[in-house]
Amino acid sequence: MSQQAISSSPRPWLTGIREAIPLLGGYVPVAISFGLVAIQAGFSAQEAVLISFLVYAGASQFLFVGMAAAGSPLWLVVVMTLLINVRHVVYAPNLAPWLTASRGWPWLMHALTDQVFALAHTRLPQLPEAQRLGWFTGAALFAWASWIAGTALGALAGEELIARWPLLGEVMPFALPALFLVLVVPRFTSRRWSLALALTVLIALALTVTGFTNLAIPLAAACGALCFKAVKCRPARHSAHTQGARHE
Repeated sequence: MSQQAISSSPRPWLTGIREAIPLLGGYVPVAISFGLVAIQAGFSAQEAVLISFLVYAGASQFLFVGMAAAGSPLWLVVVMTLLINVRHVVYAPNLAPWLTASRGWPWLMHALTDQVFALAHTRLPQLPEAQRLGWFTGAALFAWASWIAGTALGALAGEELIARWPLLGEVMPFALPALFLVLVVPRFTSRRWSLALALTVLIALALTVTGFTNLAIPLAAACGALCFKAVKCRPARHSAHTQGARHE
């Protein structure tokens, strides 16, 4: 959809829903997988849906269910969940410049995920200020609803789906990472983003290979964010130095 079409849309929330539809290709398969895993771990269908409703964080939900099934103490489950979700501290400052003055934004941040962030970071700057809240509301709540619906489907009929189509069991775990790659790859056109993303990927791979799987996501994200900020600051200092030399 072109920027002109977006700007002229009388219903920004409907545009947000329409542009979030591709996210279903990654959300629904993984949500189905989570619903099935939760049932196999001893949770009821209602509990699985409630987790997706309240937690709404893919990796954290799988970790929560696995640790709870293994009998891990509650405090450790909470700490590990928060540690994985600390990456949202990086998301917020990057979206802040495009947010408008409205009390609705804090409530909508529960529906902010990796993929919604990637989509919003591209789309919000293209929208008039009056349409940004409506667009984000439509896109974020639609993605959230699809995740909850996928969880319910997995919890209630996941085993039947896998029994009927065994290939689904092999494909579902890769759907969300594949979707995220599609959203992230266009950022490699910028030197600043390329350096930050490449560093993040390398650190995550190194930590995973060395056995620090649970720390890979938060530590890699933190290092990537620091790299992103460092590359941004460097030209500013160079420019200030150059201007000072000219004045002399």
